[in-house]
Amino acid sequence: MDRIRELIEILNKWAYEYYVLDNPSVPDREYDKLYDELKSLEESTGRVDFDSPTKRVGGEPIKGFVRHAHISRLYSLDKAVTSDELDAFFTRVKKVVANPAYTVEYKFDGLTVCLTYKNGKFVRATTRGNGVEGEDVTAQCLTIKSFPMSIAYLGTVEVQGEAVIRLSVLEEYNKTAKEQLKNARNAAAGAIRNLDPKITAERKPEILFYNVNYMSDGDLPTQLAHFEFLKEQGFKVFPFLRHCNGETEVKNAIDEIEAERKNLDVLTDGAVVKLDSTKERDALGYTDKFPRWAIAYKFEAEESETVVKKVVWQVGRTGKLTPLAMVEPVELAGATVRKATLNNFGDLTRKGVKVGSRVLIRRSNEVIPEILSAIDHTEGSVNVVKPDICPFCGSKINEVGANLFCPNKYCPPRVVAKIEHFASKDAMDIEGLSEKTAALMYDELELRNCSQLYSYTREDFAKLDGFKKRKIDNITGAIEKSKRIPLERFLLALGIDGVGKVAAKDLARAFGNLENLKCATRERLLELENVGEITADGITGWFADENNLKELDALLTAGVTPFVAVKPVGAGIFAGQFVVLTGTLQDFKRSDAQKIIESLGGECQSSVTSKTTLVIAGESAGSKLDKAKKLGINVIDEQAFKAMLS
Repeated sequence: MDRIRELIEILNKWAYEYYVLDNPSVPDREYDKLYDELKSLEESTGRVDFDSPTKRVGGEPIKGFVRHAHISRLYSLDKAVTSDELDAFFTRVKKVVANPAYTVEYKFDGLTVCLTYKNGKFVRATTRGNGVEGEDVTAQCLTIKSFPMSIAYLGTVEVQGEAVIRLSVLEEYNKTAKEQLKNARNAAAGAIRNLDPKITAERKPEILFYNVNYMSDGDLPTQLAHFEFLKEQGFKVFPFLRHCNGETEVKNAIDEIEAERKNLDVLTDGAVVKLDSTKERDALGYTDKFPRWAIAYKFEAEESETVVKKVVWQVGRTGKLTPLAMVEPVELAGATVRKATLNNFGDLTRKGVKVGSRVLIRRSNEVIPEILSAIDHTEGSVNVVKPDICPFCGSKINEVGANLFCPNKYCPPRVVAKIEHFASKDAMDIEGLSEKTAALMYDELELRNCSQLYSYTREDFAKLDGFKKRKIDNITGAIEKSKRIPLERFLLALGIDGVGKVAAKDLARAFGNLENLKCATRERLLELENVGEITADGITGWFADENNLKELDALLTAGVTPFVAVKPVGAGIFAGQFVVLTGTLQDFKRSDAQKIIESLGGECQSSVTSKTTLVIAGESAGSKLDKAKKLGINVIDEQAFKAMLS
């Protein structure tokens, strides 16, 4: 019996060195020799310890997956695919945390799994599922040797990781497989979510761990502490974690990941940015789907090379001129690409793009590809000339930093883009009013302002090429239907600089109607979670413009009626209260406390303002508590909160 324990400890140590550290200390034949001895002893004695390596082979197929509830919810991550979306995340964080520190790590593309340990022993493995409960895949994960069967921590803990299959392993598997596996992500998901553990073992997945989802002793203080805990307990972690003070360092770390990811043997599709401090995370809390303190920055999937044939200029809704390169046709992400964009003239110059040059292009989120850089120039390559006047209306160009702008609000492509945006699905949702139709109406019906849409008759539309009875019925019906519109969609339709879907929703909820929004000060706007300084200036500037106000009056006179779907105020103890939660609560998750308050008639705010009527302060409450005291706002602790509920 002593020999069995000795063999288990030796073999598990060697397995840790091989599968976790990638640094084996003995040859395979030595491992196999002791493994066979252990197996023989187990068969003769009938004893198989819980952490025996002989348990980590594929057993018999299971009949089906059993659902299992996680101890603590596993959230998915909100994503950013542009620098603007990443900047919006930073803006939201800084409204709550004055000097945030972040961590940046790789985002691996596989299947999320959650492992549970009690009293130092592995208990089960589950998929993430819907976050509240997943499927029990213990039998499948037992075949994976990149996690320990026992750990030093003796409490209850859930650890989170990504099951992946290395690209080299996938390549080897496909050499002899009857059915080829097309990509590593689906291969990993299929290996774990397969009823036959032997198939899991054949595909040789591994798990890279990155998060401690639950600890019975309480949360770890930082993401760095999560990382160190996982390493100390013997879990395999990817050796890249950058601690970043500020946005510039975060972006540098993301650039580092993007540059190096092509050299990895693991499929990765982005970088994960998190607030480092757990207390600061508590201050930000969660939405229904995502933590507010983390985001996944997603990279593009494919790149290719081609040659620039010529560069033309486009003018958008704001008047910004964007260079568009016409390129030699190339296959990219399943489509034939004939044109690629650059951000502005400064971007074009920095990347060294010339007509006749070979360039590297990338498919940008399934829209027009973007030119990343010039690769090679020829004797025939010529510089792109910066325009002095607008190529569409002849107005003198304004140069603002790296961008060029046409100042003429009635420049034809600006008007067409404005109409198209106004009619888009997320805005007024006027089905059938595409860019092509807007351009046709500009030429044939002298369409210059959005308000004119509501004055056109069936006879007017009949003048347009291709408009017969059914098409006229559709567009006139859609225009009429758009008159009654939720306020947040109307605000989006107006095209105010910086106001996207999220900010528009915040504005509608905070102000309730257009008159209140018209009078809003910059300071009041900045109190909103998703409104930063640039957006606040865009809003106040828009309502200060007389031409904009005339167009707004024309829309309302035409019958457009924005409305707010007012949420009924509950008759509970928090009715009429504007509540801020701050600090760490012992008996409530912040998201749960927020739901309780809202169900009892209150409205939760992310920051303390003059409108706040109550602050609930948990442990280690910081600047929000200080501000509440200065403003004389009523502050209660968690015990008083619980007393109110009871």
